[in-house]
Amino acid sequence: MARAAPVLMLAAMRSSHATVFPGATPLEYRRIERSIRFMDERFREQPSLERVAKSAGVAPHHFARMFRRWAGISPKQFMQRLTLQAARESLGQEQSVLQAALDAGLSGPGRLHDLFVTLEAVTPGEYKSRGSGLNVRHGTAATPFGPATIAVTARGIGFVGFEMQGGEVPGWDEYRQSWRDATFVEDASAAAAITARIWGTGTRANEPLRLWVHGSNFQIQVWQALLRDARELTVNYSGIADGIGRPAAARAVGGAVGANPVAWLIPCHHVLRASGALGGYRWGVDRKRTMLAWELSRAISTGH
Repeated sequence: MARAAPVLMLAAMRSSHATVFPGATPLEYRRIERSIRFMDERFREQPSLERVAKSAGVAPHHFARMFRRWAGISPKQFMQRLTLQAARESLGQEQSVLQAALDAGLSGPGRLHDLFVTLEAVTPGEYKSRGSGLNVRHGTAATPFGPATIAVTARGIGFVGFEMQGGEVPGWDEYRQSWRDATFVEDASAAAAITARIWGTGTRANEPLRLWVHGSNFQIQVWQALLRDARELTVNYSGIADGIGRPAAARAVGGAVGANPVAWLIPCHHVLRASGALGGYRWGVDRKRTMLAWELSRAISTGH
């Protein structure tokens, strides 16, 4: 059980130009996810809009509108960025062009991420109580990456996890078990308000989003490192291990990344293998790819 960690004021993922919260229904999200995978894997073939739309299972004109509404750019613009990045980079066989394009897109002087996140660790005493006297408001809300389950207490956000195609939410049962003596109150409006703060305009953009998470001292170190180092660039396990002064602990870092209880805000989707391949993701590697594509699209549309 972790001792209290210092509070960090750090930038979180949010597009500064967004004007409408781009929620996606489960069906729309799955279609977008399939199309992103198709373009990432086949961009060298320069597939037509008709082929990409077919991979998503919708008519071309409908797909073009859906993609632009979700991404802020057209499918053609997205494909052009992947193609340009491939031409610029000498990439290994496993290297994700999408990852490289994201790094290039976010390395400019512009500021893409303009929310703030504070992270504080649960103390041993707080964890020992298993939530006795604690109220946990939770609900499911639409996000750009499909439905997400969100849990929040008076201390801060404790859980954000995405729904898989079968309806399960990895990590949610473990979170509830950790706080089994708490009072869980379903509150969809609270979940929707948090998603609007993260991915929409919100009304208090300068007020930090507080995270209140439980983990071992090592896990807290890794999550802090992700907030510090992986906000706008991709990282790998070895780099994180070096950054926390534990160079031999790359495998343990992988375990800590996989245990992240707060998707997106603690940006474990920016962690890749040393080879440059996407690697795994607690909420699905296709979702990880789609999240990177969404960020890249925002970088393109804002001229970063």
